[in-house]
Amino acid sequence: MAVTISLSHFTLPTFLYFLLLSTSHLPIFAINITNLLSSYPEISDFANLLANTSVAADLTQRSYLTLLVVPNTFLRSSDLLNNRSPPSSSSSNLGDVLRYHILLEYFSWSDLRLIPPTGKLVTTLFQTTGRAPNNFGSVNITRNVNSNSITIHSPTSNATILGLLKTLPNNISVFKVDSLLVPNGFDLMASETRPPLGLNITKTLIDAHNFNVAASMLTASGVEEEFERDEGGAGLTLFVPTDEAFSDMSSSMKFQSLPAEKKAVVLRFHVLHSYYPLGSLESIVNPVQPTLATEQNGAGSFTLNISRVNGSVGINTGIVQASVTQTVFDQNPVAIFGVSKVLLPQEFFGKNPIGSGSGESVVASPPEISLSPVNSPEIFSPPSHLSSPPILGKEVSSAANRKKGIFLWCIGFFYLLAIN
Repeated sequence: MAVTISLSHFTLPTFLYFLLLSTSHLPIFAINITNLLSSYPEISDFANLLANTSVAADLTQRSYLTLLVVPNTFLRSSDLLNNRSPPSSSSSNLGDVLRYHILLEYFSWSDLRLIPPTGKLVTTLFQTTGRAPNNFGSVNITRNVNSNSITIHSPTSNATILGLLKTLPNNISVFKVDSLLVPNGFDLMASETRPPLGLNITKTLIDAHNFNVAASMLTASGVEEEFERDEGGAGLTLFVPTDEAFSDMSSSMKFQSLPAEKKAVVLRFHVLHSYYPLGSLESIVNPVQPTLATEQNGAGSFTLNISRVNGSVGINTGIVQASVTQTVFDQNPVAIFGVSKVLLPQEFFGKNPIGSGSGESVVASPPEISLSPVNSPEIFSPPSHLSSPPILGKEVSSAANRKKGIFLWCIGFFYLLAIN
């Protein structure tokens, strides 16, 4: 028996109002957390740990969560980095510590300020693994009625929220906290301590016989000592141009005419502040990587686009497309790779270089055609190992927007047919 629904008392504005109301809080179906965090160099260590474990992949099907991230300054002094075993023996523990910082509820600032002083117990991603005994995969969030500060408590550690880093209303919030949260039963100090490497980078390059120019520049600039101080913590990955790369560089680039402080920035531009062995570079989740130069010059600047190109690791600066030619050194926490070209940043060698007092443009010779992937991942697309840089400012995929637009158009069309 057919059922007829009367729409005679439903005006078009009223109908559209309820339609928009019903679709305004549609969940986001896939989260690419590494893309979301890539614009914030102050949390790059934490973001790299998420990317180098399976934790980032665990989040792709989550629609609502609150992420507690530990800034570099706090993370580098924690036991997680300074006393962590090699990844082969501690990857599960490391991943679970990170999962303990992911709350399976969305909290805005206003939500947190409504938490009673007695606290609220919230489940973390760690609880879902089955490795958390009893209810130890949850944290207790409390609010100080006097200072209005928000603190997250575990049985063995506490962390205070420093501020909101990023929010996508009703779906994701990212808050900075001042300390690492450690689940009950985890003793990071008891883990096998990774001995300090104490690598002499210049000597390593000289011994490799094809990096004399780079070794001389490191020594003359003084940044070698800076790099060696950073060997601890999340480690380092250096891309070092071969001697041929320097000799083949076009004179129009005017590299040698740069002042000493800018040459030092270019050298920092060749270094990632995290340890990536070759296999990790080949399967990197987030192709846009901040460098040591990014940390000194601000988010979004001096970044490298790393992707797999024709069976090898390609590095695109926007000026040149280089490739990894050899592994010079690889021992956690330092990896050194030879690259086919000097990595020239757009900030110094593009059309509008930073600090160009004369206003003249430094126009480089056309770079080789970039073979990096065409499809750009967006914040909420599933992560891909072969993806190019995310489009800044776009947080919902255009495909989803088109589908929603078509859906709204169809509903309106059929409504007009019904009332006629």
